[in-house]
Amino acid sequence: MSTTADPSSSFTANRALLVTPWLVLASRLLLFAGLQVTAAAVLAATGSTRAWAESATWWPLSITIANALGFAWLTRLYRAEGQRYLDVFRLDRAQWGRDLLTVLGLVAIAAPLSMLPNPLLATALFGDSQAVVPLLFGPSPAWAMVPVLAVFALSQGLVELPTYFAYATPRLERLGAPTWAAIGAGALMLSLQHIAAPLWLEGRYLLWRGLMFLPFALFVGIVLRWRPRLLPYLAVVHALMDLSLIALYLTVSTG
Repeated sequence: MSTTADPSSSFTANRALLVTPWLVLASRLLLFAGLQVTAAAVLAATGSTRAWAESATWWPLSITIANALGFAWLTRLYRAEGQRYLDVFRLDRAQWGRDLLTVLGLVAIAAPLSMLPNPLLATALFGDSQAVVPLLFGPSPAWAMVPVLAVFALSQGLVELPTYFAYATPRLERLGAPTWAAIGAGALMLSLQHIAAPLWLEGRYLLWRGLMFLPFALFVGIVLRWRPRLLPYLAVVHALMDLSLIALYLTVSTG
């Protein structure tokens, strides 16, 4: 019996190692856009005259579905490396007190980085920081949207930061990318994914949505490169931040 490795199999495996981190980086933006296009097509086929607007209204549901797909994919990718995906959320019990204090300090920096670019960019591009809010939430029943937003926030905590900064960025570095380039790529794609959450093909909107989270993404990328064990804490913070969208939604829908 021959024990010689199959060269084509080895080549395929090596090519996958080279390509997969880049695919993971792009996956969320492509999934978000693809799911909205699919929803719009289904709505149009059923007779909707506002198919695109209706598909945009339910972007939190599309992203929740994308997160479920991403979770399954990351689980498989980690398993292929002999690891468990959920281990990225394991707390270092010997350091939890110090880590918690560190995260509380970091939140004081991260909070303005996540919130201030939004109104500043909106004002610069549209002349009014509130002009873009209706694009995020169209007419929808609160009894359905509020639970969707809650599940969306939880799924974001489980998938978003790990996709970019636990899986993709470290593996780009292993492939030879400079640290600054790997972090920059992860942060840029984390920020750009928002252009499809929801997707509106209008230049100022795309610029606003694509750049509003870039300072926050860069900060988080640098922090997780410095201290990866903070990921579970930052994932919780991230989920809580996204839960605040419920308040924004209720304000818009009742205003």
